[in-house]
Amino acid sequence: MATDFNHILSDIKKRIYYPVYLFCGEEPFFIDLLTDAIENGVLSEDEKGFNLTILYGRDVEARTIIENAKRYPMMASHQVVIVKEAQDVKTIDDLSNYAEKPLNSTILVICYKYKKYDKRKSLSKIVEKKGVYYESARIREDKMPSWIATQVEAQGYTISPKANNMIADYLGNDLGKVDNELKKLYISLPRGSQITEKIIEDNIGISKDYNIFELQNALGERNIVKANRIIAHFASNPKENPIVKNIILLYGYFSKLLLYHSLPDKSNKEVASALGINPYFVNDFQSASRNYSFEKIMQIISLLREYDLKSKGLGNGSADENELTRELIYKILH
Repeated sequence: MATDFNHILSDIKKRIYYPVYLFCGEEPFFIDLLTDAIENGVLSEDEKGFNLTILYGRDVEARTIIENAKRYPMMASHQVVIVKEAQDVKTIDDLSNYAEKPLNSTILVICYKYKKYDKRKSLSKIVEKKGVYYESARIREDKMPSWIATQVEAQGYTISPKANNMIADYLGNDLGKVDNELKKLYISLPRGSQITEKIIEDNIGISKDYNIFELQNALGERNIVKANRIIAHFASNPKENPIVKNIILLYGYFSKLLLYHSLPDKSNKEVASALGINPYFVNDFQSASRNYSFEKIMQIISLLREYDLKSKGLGNGSADENELTRELIYKILH
């Protein structure tokens, strides 16, 4: 059975189990959540002593996994066998022999991380028919604000659009890091609170005034003084503000601004949908579009590509990251 994350998690909570689970894909966060739900939800603490087995792919072969899976539970309805880092099992597809005729009293969880399982091989085909096959895809960076808002609301909080963008821009689409930082905030805030830029600054250490999001705003407004103040702050904190990361984020910003210029319908709803942004920020793009023509944005995108190469040592003399950043921002603004 191939299904989505929420469906699988709902079944686990309802104690609807399958004999074999194959969790694979590039995003480990969802694989870990589902695995933890099975590890902590199927057996009581007393039952785990005899009936929970955790194996690691680098240490076992398929034969060892099958031997463990074929054992019967002791004083429990199920035994749980979890294979972590299953992508390191060299003979992994040999598990198809067991998956064809699994024990109903065993719950075998195969955690195959960081890549998709080859769908041409037999194990995935058999698990899709007789168990649960789940492919965990990475969330695109432009979808992160929406994901963050959903996670925050599920915990009984809200988050301001600017605070949301600060987290998304600073941490990117590393779901594990984002989740950990949000959990730190939940501990210190009463349920129902709104997570603001000030709270982010105080608890996560992202400056509410000197971050890539504010730099984008300064560039959009063509506010030279503010932009220079921000890049001066970046220069004093180079590890927190690497040029390569900033170029990627600026490329995303100006690509959206380029798309804005090409939209036939520039109503708030259509712009927000087309650009994948919170409607709160539509006015910022409307203002920026008056400061940058289509042709100027094309020139900026070329500059970003050029300076990305320079930051990696191609076509660059002896300029360091700070000098390259100052040059880039000057050329964008002038």
